[in-house]
Amino acid sequence: MKVPFLDLKAQYESIRSEVGAAMQAVLDKTAFAGGPFVEQFEKEFAAFCQVEHAVGVGNGTDALWLALLGSGVGAGDEVITAANTFIATAEAISLCGATPVFVDVDEKTYNIDPARIEKALTPRAKAIIPVHLYGQMADMDPILEIARRRNLTVIEDASQAHGAEYKGRRAGSIGRAGCFSFYPGKNLGAYGEAGAVVTNDGALAARMRMFRDHGQAKKYYHSIVGWNARMDGIQGAVLSVKLKRLAQWNEARRQHAALYDSLLSSIDGLRPPAVAPYGKHVYHIYALRAPRRDDLMKALDEQDIHCGIHYPVPLHLQDAYSSLGYRKGDFPVSERVAAEQVSLPMYAELTREQITATADAIRSFFAQAAH
Repeated sequence: MKVPFLDLKAQYESIRSEVGAAMQAVLDKTAFAGGPFVEQFEKEFAAFCQVEHAVGVGNGTDALWLALLGSGVGAGDEVITAANTFIATAEAISLCGATPVFVDVDEKTYNIDPARIEKALTPRAKAIIPVHLYGQMADMDPILEIARRRNLTVIEDASQAHGAEYKGRRAGSIGRAGCFSFYPGKNLGAYGEAGAVVTNDGALAARMRMFRDHGQAKKYYHSIVGWNARMDGIQGAVLSVKLKRLAQWNEARRQHAALYDSLLSSIDGLRPPAVAPYGKHVYHIYALRAPRRDDLMKALDEQDIHCGIHYPVPLHLQDAYSSLGYRKGDFPVSERVAAEQVSLPMYAELTREQITATADAIRSFFAQAAH
């Protein structure tokens, strides 16, 4: 049975008529860059995230970069973040002229380990970016306590955590700002590039709106040097359609994860994703750790079951950050995770038969390996 890693067409078919009508409304109003459809989505997404403000931007990297700039992060500053994340988190720090300082991750959740943050701090530290990886939030209370004591800004990278919760609070609502990507494959994905910054800080939201629009609050009157990071009207309209279904889609992902957990629980050496007791996981990625990971992926691929690796090289070992002087062995948990993790197919429209076929193929691989 063919099992794609992600099937965006299946999702599209389920909302085709409503998406078509939303796109036609944008065309009829010719509201292509920013405008009423983006504003409507911003209101809806702010309410979903349980915050006062949402500012639509061009993509998730813009969201992180502009939130850092709006928080006063610049040249000479340091920003703490996880070694095990997509490079956009670190890129946003670098684009500010600041230096990313990496910290190893928790062995169970793969999110930044709060117990390791303090050692990474220097007088140049200005902010912390906890990454809510794979759909599960980082342990925010100890991070916020460190930030309070050291006068640091906390900006959540919630790009993989739309609707995830920490002690009943939604991703993006806990730090000074939360940053989201709506890349098409995300739990809430646009039909192109889009992102958002959410916050309860009205002054920060106002700065975000200026930054995304060439530094202007009024047309042709530029108070600051900004950037072109507006969200397209079509993306705002599409996201409004999809946001109505996000809770339902997230619940489907949780059910899929529970089935994977059940079917794979008897395999020695396999480590399904752990769920922290403090939160609600939304399973953007179902990443398990497996012995002989590369051989397993090859065997699954031969059966038309498609998997991925998030992420094969931790940030401290990427060539782009070789100038920071990190070495192999500096962050052993991140390095072990990179060598062992495999991401199984995960999306709301995944069928029970596809999950069962994937689990059967994994069990068969390890049964053969045992002989």
